[in-house]
Amino acid sequence: MAQRLSKSWSLLAVCGILDALFAAVILFMWSPDGFATLRSFVHGRSAIEQLGLLALVAGVCAIAAGIWNSKQAASWFLALNGLACSALGTMVMLGASRPVKFRTIALLIVVMAASIAVYELVSARKLRQHPFEEWLLARAGVVSIGFAMVFLGFFLGWIRLEPSPSAQAFHWLGSYFAFSAICMLGMALGYLRPSGAIRRDPLQTA
Repeated sequence: MAQRLSKSWSLLAVCGILDALFAAVILFMWSPDGFATLRSFVHGRSAIEQLGLLALVAGVCAIAAGIWNSKQAASWFLALNGLACSALGTMVMLGASRPVKFRTIALLIVVMAASIAVYELVSARKLRQHPFEEWLLARAGVVSIGFAMVFLGFFLGWIRLEPSPSAQAFHWLGSYFAFSAICMLGMALGYLRPSGAIRRDPLQTA
């Protein structure tokens, strides 16, 4: 049990770090002279390919964490989040040579946000003996639902990206991945006791 939980928290921690890097890179790319500066650090790879690789690896980590805890039904929503993230990363990497519509990316974000929201809300219900953690996970689930609704609005055309679709798309993607990073790192820390000991799976009934 301890070995399984140790791998789970480390996978979520890596996923959170990669999400944070994705958010930092995509927001930095839209800053003044961001592209020129970023190209000096990517060593021959385009910035788009770097973004895609970050999302792809983050998705693989989330899938692995979900499968590792497959005995808990809600963990499959974590795996679904990782699958959508991996698909997004693959599309972004291909987007360096083949344009990808923002509507397609928005749909994948809907799947990511909705699936992690279910995971967070179900996890919160299992933490009633830990009120503060329950409150945090429940609020994270609500915010994730909010992101899912916003990106669904983008996908269905209910929300228009005006006046510059590229700028707003970058900002929304960066904001979502920044929030996702906080959630993943928070859930990873939730597996550890303050003393550093491995905590019981938050999806198990206390």
